[in-house]
Amino acid sequence: MKVRVLSQSVASQIAAGEVINRPASVVKELVENAVDAGADSIGIFVTDAGRTMIQVIDNGCGMLPDDARLAFERHATSKISVTDDLYSLTTFGFRGEALPSVAAVSEVVLRTRTADSETGMAITVKASEMVSQETEVCPVGSNFIVRNLFFNVPARRKFLKSNQTEAGHIMAEIERIALAHPEVAFEFTSQGTQLFQLPVSSVKQRIVNLFGKKMNQALLPVQVETSVISISGFVSTLDSVRTRGAKQFFFVNGRYMRHAYFHKAVLSAYENLIPENVQPSYFLFLKVAPDAIDVNIHPSKTEIKFQDESVLWKIIMAAVKESIGKFEEMPTIDFNTTDMPDIPVFDANRKATQPKVGYNPDFNPFAGGRSDFRSSRYNTDNWAKLYGDVIEDKINEGTVSFRPATESIIQAEEQYARIFQYAERYILVPVEQGLMVVDQHRAHLRVLYEKFLDDATSRVAASQGLLFPEMFQLSPTDAIVFAGLHPRFLALGFDISDMGRGAIAVQGVPSGVEGQDYEGLITDMIADLRINPTQEEERQLESMALAMARRAAIPVGRHMSESEMQELLRSLKACRMPSRTPDGKSTYVIKSDQEISKWFD
Repeated sequence: MKVRVLSQSVASQIAAGEVINRPASVVKELVENAVDAGADSIGIFVTDAGRTMIQVIDNGCGMLPDDARLAFERHATSKISVTDDLYSLTTFGFRGEALPSVAAVSEVVLRTRTADSETGMAITVKASEMVSQETEVCPVGSNFIVRNLFFNVPARRKFLKSNQTEAGHIMAEIERIALAHPEVAFEFTSQGTQLFQLPVSSVKQRIVNLFGKKMNQALLPVQVETSVISISGFVSTLDSVRTRGAKQFFFVNGRYMRHAYFHKAVLSAYENLIPENVQPSYFLFLKVAPDAIDVNIHPSKTEIKFQDESVLWKIIMAAVKESIGKFEEMPTIDFNTTDMPDIPVFDANRKATQPKVGYNPDFNPFAGGRSDFRSSRYNTDNWAKLYGDVIEDKINEGTVSFRPATESIIQAEEQYARIFQYAERYILVPVEQGLMVVDQHRAHLRVLYEKFLDDATSRVAASQGLLFPEMFQLSPTDAIVFAGLHPRFLALGFDISDMGRGAIAVQGVPSGVEGQDYEGLITDMIADLRINPTQEEERQLESMALAMARRAAIPVGRHMSESEMQELLRSLKACRMPSRTPDGKSTYVIKSDQEISKWFD
């Protein structure tokens, strides 16, 4: 096959694919350019989640006509000039690839003017070809309009996700830049609806504006200065950690980054202070010398190399640990309370009385107790007959069961004669094969999951009305996800209304979740589908039903009466898959007589 030099248009599309892979990539590049231009107010407007139109308006320094034309040429940049500049970067952009990449796969209109110019320039570029350029009256700054993204790359356009998913990605990019630059005001409008307007503010206020008022009381400040790094920001209080949906952000020199190694440093600071299955939120801003990092290792510039990462790891862990120790409130003793404990005080003048000891001369701990235990432990004739009848009926019917053999054990009995709770976590049930140990939380999780899911899919979910509606504010990102999930919430039994601009009102909740933290429940359900998005209604309902079941299931540490345990086992028996939780964990195990006997060998 003959080797050919690719045409300029094909080469431009290949290069664009490395930088622009979805509408959010365009928003990221244009907003970062606006920040680099010194803007203190940026507006982002999208239609059809960026497929049809993306507009970014800023009040930055603008461009001169010659610079505006040159900006669409590949590797034309004002940020660097020699190789050494790559190792002392202080701006977002530097490669000169963003605008050419956007223009290669869309139609771009740029209007721009500098403060020293009376008129500006309007330039139109389509598929890397200059269409028009003319003088125009416009405000200081830049106004980019990107239309018909990927119009000339049908394969790329076909693989874009739903509007809800793509809008969520755009929102995530804006969040990162907005957090890094609280000195800049941001406005985001989608489909003509303003989703948020962020004024210039402090870092903490920016966090609260983005993620809700609850964040105001859920954050501990972090502030450390060393010779190699400066760290500032906020981390979660111990009681505001979350099983899912934690907000976790690292920034270095004003640039968002992902760093799994530093993430472990934060988690190490919380070690032994929070349960293993939860995560803290953190917003940490690192400042290092520009020549101590390398940002030119990935097209998205979110992966960054540091000098002396192990040293920085220790400093980050120590900084977070110090913040927890300094600002986390510890329990206090109120010495003014009237309900003080009655502490006996020794009185030297008081005559001591000799304690009386009673005993039963006929009591023999080995006389009767042992034989009763042995009979209850090993006399299984009636149980064997019962299970034998069940197995014989199955054989006579000619049916074949594909369930695990152990599942038949929990299917066999309606009323368990001997049943015990142990450690307020496990239910102990003697069965034919030995001893069945049921995890009460996991068993109830399976029961509730199937109930919520069945009610939703059959459209019979009952809603319990609240005496007073509960209203709360979702973050802009969660509001976008909620809009797409609203019908699923209704199917599950929520009576919930979207009040606009992220505000929702809950008038009723599904039967089985009464008394829960409804805001926490709903944000958990949204977080699960934001982290693992799916457009299939069945998968969405499964995810949401699981989140509800996790919240409502009987917790570890709760005492259960015998009737409650009997009812739980009966409900578990009726499940389609009683032996496993929805995420694959065992709901019960069975220890045979032989296994138990070996404990005493």
